[in-house]
Amino acid sequence: MSYEETLEYLYQFAPMFQQIGSGAYKEGMENSFMIDKHLNHPHKQYKTVYVGGTNGKGSTSHLLASVLQEAGYKTGLYTSPHLLDFRERIKVNGEMIDKEFVVDFIASNRSFFESIRPSFFELTTGMAFAYFADRQVDAAVIEVGLGGRLDCTNVITPVISIITNISFDHTQLLGNTLTAIAKEKAGIIKPGVPVVIGEAEGEVKEFFKNLGNSNDLMIFAQEQKLILSAKLLPATNYREFNTPDYPQLVCELGGLAQEKNAATVLCAIDLLKREIFSLPSEAVYRGFRYVVENTGLMGRWQVLGLHPKIVFDTGHNQAGIENIVSQLQSENYDRLHIVFGMVNDKDITSVLKLLPKEAIYYFTQANIPRALDARMLAKQAVEFNHLKGNIYSTVNEAFSAAKRHASEKDFIFVGGSTFVVADALKTIMN
Repeated sequence: MSYEETLEYLYQFAPMFQQIGSGAYKEGMENSFMIDKHLNHPHKQYKTVYVGGTNGKGSTSHLLASVLQEAGYKTGLYTSPHLLDFRERIKVNGEMIDKEFVVDFIASNRSFFESIRPSFFELTTGMAFAYFADRQVDAAVIEVGLGGRLDCTNVITPVISIITNISFDHTQLLGNTLTAIAKEKAGIIKPGVPVVIGEAEGEVKEFFKNLGNSNDLMIFAQEQKLILSAKLLPATNYREFNTPDYPQLVCELGGLAQEKNAATVLCAIDLLKREIFSLPSEAVYRGFRYVVENTGLMGRWQVLGLHPKIVFDTGHNQAGIENIVSQLQSENYDRLHIVFGMVNDKDITSVLKLLPKEAIYYFTQANIPRALDARMLAKQAVEFNHLKGNIYSTVNEAFSAAKRHASEKDFIFVGGSTFVVADALKTIMN
């Protein structure tokens, strides 16, 4: 099979969660352990850093991979979902997995996979772990796909684990309370392995403190007070942090949420330096400053135009939208245009209630089966928050309309769903 034929086989044989939602989710670890055994436990050939949580997993994972890369370590990075290219999920030193490896991996293991019928993510995880072993990486940063306890990445024993935060998302699979979700996320914590908790309050913090993990192995990033101050640098999208160890630490990611992610990453760096890695200050500075350049990260308060200012962000649940709305309030513009769509398994009303009423809305839907119908979204937007706008059947049409209607001093925001951002990026790239 060619690469294109191999991808088509993958999508048909094991449909993606990002396409069809919970129908692609397989509960339990049996397949994961069978795949790991079949591939001869490739993840044991390198050190792993494990990143879970609700929001900020992607930014945190990319920042850590960038710092490790700048320190001279050959670094694997496994994240999901992808925006434009399947190969974004699996990278070594910022380079996407070779097409030839994808083709050969499926061809070599096809009969085995067809005997156990793994999910798309189970199969892809095995591919990532095997690729990192084949490329002889020194370290790999592994992002949890969904939850933690039963996620197929959870076959690894990392040098450290990270839980960025706990928020409401995928409640139909993870639970309807923050404590229930925290319990699922905490499943990545392993005996004797240090863990960083990025953000935790109230019942969530009490839950983590009551875990059996000894106190010296669990660090709460917020308690370390590592970020003394933060600001957006003038005429840039860079955010500057001042910390006790890294004054004037410039981050290529400009979103407000990056302050919390930065504190989490700096705690993790401190643990990694204690455990095994040599991470000089220069590597930290360069890792933060060149994270997008080093890793290819997209869709995190990504500025794609200035007159009007155009920003894409993949934040899609209540906590993520809260950060986005806060950042929008800090921007200067004449009019705000929001190209917005969601998927049908999210808490739609909680998100809609957060959105600014004064914006001009372009309600749309991504080109995936999970997309919430734009007409239904627009109807609920009026009912729950009196938001008004026009309806567009594709993201391309909505984004094009926003650009036609916006003046040079306006602001266009595109988001609500990872897949809306993906469709809009495809429009720009074409």
